[in-house]
Amino acid sequence: MIDVLNISKSFSRKKVLNDVSFTIKPGTLTGIIGENGSGKSTLLKIMIGELNADHGTVNITGSVGYCPQESLVFPTLTVQENLHYFASAYGLTTTSNQKKLTSQVDELLEHLGFEAYRNERVQKLSGGTRQKLNLSISLLPDPAICILDEPYGGFDWETYQNFWEVMAQLKDRGKTILLVTHLLNDTKHFDQLLTLKQGHLV
Repeated sequence: MIDVLNISKSFSRKKVLNDVSFTIKPGTLTGIIGENGSGKSTLLKIMIGELNADHGTVNITGSVGYCPQESLVFPTLTVQENLHYFASAYGLTTTSNQKKLTSQVDELLEHLGFEAYRNERVQKLSGGTRQKLNLSISLLPDPAICILDEPYGGFDWETYQNFWEVMAQLKDRGKTILLVTHLLNDTKHFDQLLTLKQGHLV
């Protein structure tokens, strides 16, 4: 469950978010759309605790996986090394969990179509492939709630289609997904669509 109530945020004299409220039910996929600069990323950063709101509250029930718009990966490490580094940070590399972790990594690489880049250093990858890694890292701990900021930027068409298959599988497993984008083509995938315009939900 995600419950956002009366969130407002200003930077200096500019009001970026103005009394934003919405609820997301468990096991659903919600989209927030809006032009660049509409306050989408600021809202997500408040939701995950990276920023403090000036006013309002956010209540989230369940573990959260966050995929930021800008990839936060190590360019000199390989795809595999990045995945295992973050898995260790999540506490997933215990001996008893090793088989499950290996299966998760293999599944993400296969579903998002970058198995061939497993041993490539990130600095040599295209922007789209880096974004696949960025998304995979957010999904590694199998979170109850997935908060995704422009998650498919740079994806080719096949990977874009595979992305929606992964989202459908997560929903089938009862995961709650919030996806933020400035461009929306496939409204059919969403249970709820919200539009953010100049800091207001409209």
